[in-house]
Amino acid sequence: MDAIQTDALSRRYGNLTAVADVTLTVARGEVFGVLGPNGAGKTTMVRLLNGVLAPSAGSCRVLGLDPARQGSGLRRRTGVLTESPALYERMTARENLRFFGTMYGMPAGKLAARADAMLEAFGLAERADAKVGGFSKGMKQRLALARALLHEPEVLFLDEPTAALDPEAARRVTELIMEFTRQAGRTVFLCTHYLPEAQRLCDRVAVLNRGRLIATGTLAELARTLWHGTWVDVECLVASAPDLLEAVRVVAGVTDARLDEPDGTRLAVQVEGEERIPAVVRAIVERGGQVVRVNAREHTLEDVYFELQGEPAHAQPAVASETSGRGGRR
Repeated sequence: MDAIQTDALSRRYGNLTAVADVTLTVARGEVFGVLGPNGAGKTTMVRLLNGVLAPSAGSCRVLGLDPARQGSGLRRRTGVLTESPALYERMTARENLRFFGTMYGMPAGKLAARADAMLEAFGLAERADAKVGGFSKGMKQRLALARALLHEPEVLFLDEPTAALDPEAARRVTELIMEFTRQAGRTVFLCTHYLPEAQRLCDRVAVLNRGRLIATGTLAELARTLWHGTWVDVECLVASAPDLLEAVRVVAGVTDARLDEPDGTRLAVQVEGEERIPAVVRAIVERGGQVVRVNAREHTLEDVYFELQGEPAHAQPAVASETSGRGGRR
């Protein structure tokens, strides 16, 4: 049984459709990313899958349960981490975990030991009895992640978990997410507009636009549907012979070839598939080329995302890239 299933899931607010006919599945143990600009419906999806909202149409199942009818029981088996930690700032870190553990129905004996273990694991043991109001944003988010994992949930929902953090704190939270989900084999449903984070964490992704699902798959699968062929950069020790480019162009499976450097030391070659690369290298060597480096270009999730959205990267400021920094709110 899949961890999450949706069938034509929709949610409307009056005339506004936040989620429209979304059908997808998330396997158990999978880290599944949901990507989209502000207003794409990511947060609404999390609320629907946790029973906070009821569908306007369609259906969904999480761990075999209907969130709209069995939300209370389901939420004991899921954890949620959002951009805003939602902690009690007048309580200490230890008190917060014990309070939320009680709400999850954890036995008192197990809860005390588990809370201490989580504080230690998330680097908060020394501040366990300090009030949360004095914590930095990064510390609060680590505590919120500890709270979300406290009751050992089977499915962890992450809704922009690092959007409000500085790069160092964000990386630490991301590392903890990877460590505590991969080790336990938990299913993770990650909503984000920070694309490098999604590329590091996710097995598969779904891309939303205005509430509609426009693509689902692994990075490689999505790239293959968008671009036919692979570009390969071939660097030579010295300038290529005048007839080398033509020799490469006639190799079976080569669809394009050009000099990529003015001095003629690097060629860019497009091939139908990576299995054609050895033949390209052989043709270069046979013509006297001294190959020192071969690199098949890989599309990033950012490349795929903006191609699917139909806009160049610079036209989408709401989606963070590795160089554009973090920020933006839904």
